Amino acid sequence: MMLKHSSCKEATRLMSKRLDTRLTWRESLSLRLHLAMCRACSRCQAQFRLLGEYRRRFKGDIPQGTRKDPDAFSDRS
Repeated sequence: MMLKHSSCKEATRLMSKRLDTRLTWRESLSLRLHLAMCRACSRCQAQFRLLGEYRRRFKGDIPQGTRKDPDAFSDRS
């Protein structure tokens, strides 16, 4: 079975997913092949790596009294 060449949108989705979980071998291979051919996504991948590094580095540094889930933004009405 031949792997589909992933689009930039799919590659970005996989980069994001990789921050939270391990990719399947097919996803990983598809992403690696795309990154080998796409300069823009390679630069994006470098930024995702920095985000992952910052996330690991500052994981326990959330001040008391603030939301633990930074993705759960809402107005406090």
